[in-house]
Parts: sequence; C-alpha cells; structure tokens
Amino acid sequence: MTAIPPAGRVLPSSEGALAGPGDGPRKRRFGKASFDSVSFFVVFLGIPLALFLIFVIWPFVQACFYALTDWSGFSAEFNVIGLDNFATLLSDPRFVNAVGNSVMFGIFIPLITIAIALTFAILITVGGSGKGQIRGVRGSGFYRVVSLFPYVIPGIAVAIMWRLILDPSNGLVNGILTGLGLERFQSFAWLGNVATAMPVTMFVVVWGFVGFYMLLFIAAIKGVPAETYEAARIDGAGRMRMSWSITLPLIRDNVQTAYIYVGIIALDLFVYVQGLNPQGGPDNSTLVMSQQLFRSAFTEGKFGYASAMGVSMAIVTLVFAALVFGVNRLTGGKDEGGKQ
Repeated sequence: MTAIPPAGRVLPSSEGALAGPGDGPRKRRFGKASFDSVSFFVVFLGIPLALFLIFVIWPFVQACFYALTDWSGFSAEFNVIGLDNFATLLSDPRFVNAVGNSVMFGIFIPLITIAIALTFAILITVGGSGKGQIRGVRGSGFYRVVSLFPYVIPGIAVAIMWRLILDPSNGLVNGILTGLGLERFQSFAWLGNVATAMPVTMFVVVWGFVGFYMLLFIAAIKGVPAETYEAARIDGAGRMRMSWSITLPLIRDNVQTAYIYVGIIALDLFVYVQGLNPQGGPDNSTLVMSQQLFRSAFTEGKFGYASAMGVSMAIVTLVFAALVFGVNRLTGGKDEGGKQ
C-alpha cells in the first residue's frame, strides 16, 4: 500500500524525488531545434527579412553611395565628389521650391483628409438618431460602398480624369459654372493659374483617398464598445461631446497611423502631380521633390544628383514621421510602456 504523507507535507515532484540531497533545481535543457520551428522562422522571418534587405535596404545603400558621385546613369564611369551634390541642392532654386511645395502638401493634405474621413466615419457609425440603439445615419452601407470607388481607381487615372474635367475649353467644371451664368469661368485654367493650381491638386488627392481612410476609421470605431456610448448618452453627452471625448481618444493610434501614411503619400505625390501638371504647374507652383528627381535623372542625365534628392526625400519623410510620433506623445498618446 502507498504511504499517505502527513498533513501539510507536499508530495515531491518527479525531478525532486530523483534528485540527491545536495542537488538544487535543475536547469532546463534545450534540445535541438525541431524542423517545425526552423521552418517557421525561415518562412515567416528569414524570407521576408531577406526580401526587405535586398529590395529596400540595399537599393537605399546604393542610392546613398551614388549620391556621393557624379554618375550620369548611362555610363559605367563616375567620380566620387563627396557631399557636393548635397551642397548644390541647398542652392538649387527649383529643388528648394519643390521642397516647399512638398511641405505644403504634407501639411494640408493629411489634415484635410483625416478631418473629412473622421467626420464621415463618425456620422456613418454613431451619427444617427439619438433615440434607441447607437447607430449611424440612414443608408450608411450605401455610403461606405460609394466612398471607396475613388480609391480603387489607379492614381494616374484619377489625375488624368480630373485634368480633363478641369480643362479650360471643354472641361465639365467650366461648362457647369458657365451654364449657371458665371461667364468668367468660360475659359478658366484651374491647373494653369498659380492661385488655384495647388488647391485643386490637393482637392484631387483628398478626393482619391478620403473614402479609404473613412473605412479604416469606421472599422476602428466599430471596435469601441457600444456600452461606452450608451453610458455617455445617459450622462447627457451629445454627439459632438461623445465624438470628441470618447471616439477620438479611443481610436487615437489609428488616426496617428493614418496621418503618417497620408503624409508619406503627400510628400511623394509623383503620380498625381505628373498626371495633372507634368511640367510642375505654372511657375513651378505644384512641382514636388519626386517630380524634380525624375526630371534630373531621366531628362538631365544627373543620376548622382537625383540620388542625393532621393536621400533628402527619405530624410524629410523620417523627420515627418518622427514629428507625428512626437506630437502624439506630447499631446497624451501612449508612452513607452504602452499606457495611456
């Protein structure tokens, strides 16, 4: 028969029972890695990391090297000239103007896009009747589908379409305005006027992206518990108050991520400006860094100089992302520990 230990005594584990009186706790021994673990790391870590290094990091390293040369792009010969290309960039009026335009796009396009997308997302999810269950406006499903149409159209097609719509002679916009009796818009060049070229370009970009980010915010708002809105409504909070005090704080990370993505697109914007104004607009009013880079490389044959522009664009983009993270942290975003 098996002896029953006295009360209060704990039965020893198998390892403790086999260990000698002077042996301490044994260290866990790791055997050889199994095929499953090795294959998992190779497929889900090794291959993506290799692709990232080959197609992202290595081209960037090459660009950094060629930025220090006078390579023409069509010859195997080049000379290392150090930082001369970067010094030339600082005194190049066209590039400085392109940087200024890109910064303007990077400031206003994310702000406008995020503001409109958030407004529509809140209306569609929690902006309905104040009676009964929390819900969006009537026909919200239809709005979700329609709003995504501009995003699924390729960017170059969107730009060419709007260039035709805004055509001074046969464009739809001028035709409608002239039909309403506004004769001064009969041959108005929306993309050929310094005062309107940049705002119109911003409008086209926002039109193309607002629907997609609206859907992202709708998905984020759907993750907010309905009980939170119900409790706020019982306390007397209105729609605006709930949107400002509940919705925005709870989807703050989604807004930050969307702002960075839209900002990166706005700092590039090559497809849209090339489709709307291939020459950079009147008085280079819509010329952006990527467009000037393309012109320097493939029109002027200055690939080394264009590489310096590309490196500068990367630095500007990283600074932009760092500023967004910094502002989010200073205004109450997540700290390093992930706490609100």
